[in-house]
Amino acid sequence: MSDEISAEKSAVTVSSRDAQQTGKGLAVWLAGVLPEGADPEVLDITAPDSNGMSSETLLFDAVWTEDGERVHHALVARVAPDTSDVPVFPSYDFETQFGVMQLVGEHAPDVPVPAVRWLELDRSAIGAPFFVMDRVSGRVPPDNMPYPMGSWLLEADEADQRALQDASVQVLAGIHAIDVDAVDCAFLELDCPGDTPLRRHVANQRAYYDWMRDGRVYPVIEEAFDWLEANWPADEGDTVISWGDSRIGNMMYDGFTPVAVLDWEMAALGPRGIDVGWMVFIHDFFQDICRVLEMEGMPGFMRSEDVAAVYAEASGVPVPDLAWYEVYAALRHAIVMARVHQRSVHFGESEEPATPDEAVMHRDLLRLMMAGGHQR
Repeated sequence: MSDEISAEKSAVTVSSRDAQQTGKGLAVWLAGVLPEGADPEVLDITAPDSNGMSSETLLFDAVWTEDGERVHHALVARVAPDTSDVPVFPSYDFETQFGVMQLVGEHAPDVPVPAVRWLELDRSAIGAPFFVMDRVSGRVPPDNMPYPMGSWLLEADEADQRALQDASVQVLAGIHAIDVDAVDCAFLELDCPGDTPLRRHVANQRAYYDWMRDGRVYPVIEEAFDWLEANWPADEGDTVISWGDSRIGNMMYDGFTPVAVLDWEMAALGPRGIDVGWMVFIHDFFQDICRVLEMEGMPGFMRSEDVAAVYAEASGVPVPDLAWYEVYAALRHAIVMARVHQRSVHFGESEEPATPDEAVMHRDLLRLMMAGGHQR
C-alpha cells in the first residue's frame, strides 16, 4: 500500500499537448470569433498540475481591441484530452458541460459559476473541442499532494476549516434548489436503461466500468455493484441537477468562501445523495491515505453527520440513506482510480499491477464501508 501512495503523491501526467502551440491556435481562433479589428494576442499560457486528470485546463491571458482600446482578459480553456493520452472518460461532452454551467449561472445566483464565453466543437482550431470561460482568482485545496497531508487548508484553524466545509455544502444545496421542472435540463438526462434517475445513473457507471476494464475483472468493483443492488434505497427522493464531481478540490476560495465551482463533466440528473455522498467520500479517501501513512490529516473535517446536518438546514431536505451514497461514491471513485492507474502505466509512471484490484487504492476502505465498519 505504501508504494501505491507514493505513486499517488508524485506528479501525474495529464497531457502530452504542447501548451505554447495550443496558445498559437487559440490566438488564430480568437481572431475568428471576435469582431473584425480585435487583433487578439494570447499570452502566458500555462497548464496547472495540482488538480484534475480528465479534461485539460489551460490558463491564459488574452489582449484584444475593444472600442479602440487594448483590453486584458484572464481566461481559462477547458480542452478535451487527446485519445492517445488514455483519457479518464470514454467521451467528453463539452456541449453539456457548457450548457449546465450556463444553466446554473442563470438559475442559481448564489452558486459562483464562472461566466462561460465560447464553445468550440470544431477540432481544427487546436486539435480538440474546447470551451472558454472567465478566470476567477482564488485558491484551491490541492489533490496532489492531498490537502490533508499539507496545505493552506490543513494549516487553517478549525473554525476556518468548518466555515469552508459548511459554505461548500451550502453550494450543493444551491445547485439542487434549481427547479428541474421549470428549466430545460433534459440534456442532463442520462441515456441509459432504468426507470428512475438513480437507476440510470448507476447503469451509466456500469457502462463506464465495462469500458474502462477492457476485459479485466476488478473484484472489489464487482462486489460494490452487487452491494448497491442488494441495499438499494427505498426512496430515492427528489430529482435534482447533480454536479457530479462535488468536492472542494473543484472549488476556488477567497479566504474560506467559495468563489468558483468548476469541473462539470460528470453532471447529470439524479438524487441529492449523489453529490452529498461524493463530497463526504472524497475526503474519506484522502483521510484514509493519511491513516495508512500514520499522519493525522483532518479527521474532523467533512464528517457524514456534520455534512448531512448542514445540507438539511440549507436545503430544507434531508438526505436519506447517505451511507448508501457514500458507498456509491467509493465505487465511482474506484472506477476512476483504476483508469487513472492505466494512464499512469501508459506514461511510464507505474507498472502493471499483479492483480486488477491493486489499481484501486481504497479497496480496503471500500470493503470496510460495505461491511458497515467504517467510522471516522
